[in-house]
Amino acid sequence: MPDDVVVGWPDVAPLRSRLFAESLGTALLVAAVVGSGIMAQRLSPHDDGLALLENAVATGGVLLVLIATLGPISGAHFNPVVTLVDTWFGGLRGRDVAPYIAAQVAGACAGAALANLMFGLSAVTISTHVRSGSGILLSEVVATFGLLLLILGLVRGGRSPWIAPAVAAYIVGAYWFTASTSFANPAVTVGRTLSNTFAGIAPQSVPGFVLAQLVGGVIAVGATVLLWPRHSTRRPVALDVVEETR
Repeated sequence: MPDDVVVGWPDVAPLRSRLFAESLGTALLVAAVVGSGIMAQRLSPHDDGLALLENAVATGGVLLVLIATLGPISGAHFNPVVTLVDTWFGGLRGRDVAPYIAAQVAGACAGAALANLMFGLSAVTISTHVRSGSGILLSEVVATFGLLLLILGLVRGGRSPWIAPAVAAYIVGAYWFTASTSFANPAVTVGRTLSNTFAGIAPQSVPGFVLAQLVGGVIAVGATVLLWPRHSTRRPVALDVVEETR
């Protein structure tokens, strides 16, 4: 078996292609989050609710397209928590975890810089938007838990084609029902420190967010094992448990 073929997904792309897809997808996702946040703030400077709606809808739309386009190449993780969970369930080799996460973080930082430049700002403007408090951190646990449970449930229930629209819809909704506006992604969280705009987050807020996101991912794994003890798929896909390799 070639070294860059993921166990359980025989038609997966070579590692270099998957890493490029993860970096590109995460970059475009963060560019959408930050760029639409800047645009929303400029178009609706006196209405935070409308600005948040504009930011959420733009992010959801771009996320749907990115997952649908790049999913067949890399699994469209764009998120270190998804990568870690995928590895736990046997969909990704352990040695690919670090390269995946590095590609995601690098892409997120590049996406933030790109968004800043598109709107005439300096490439890097460190955010001063502190996001803290027990409610905010609990929101990140909930947001990440819901995102991972959705993905895992669809995959293990044999409904993987629904992932792109379902994730996009969930993120749009989670912008509104969580106090944190649903970052739910360590790489995106890091990238958003580089833009002192509507969607930014101060660096000192990052450790708490990342820890909360990891906790949400762990809880989602436990809930998934209880709800879907076995997967039901017609062919192996990312995030599946491949029984033949167990």
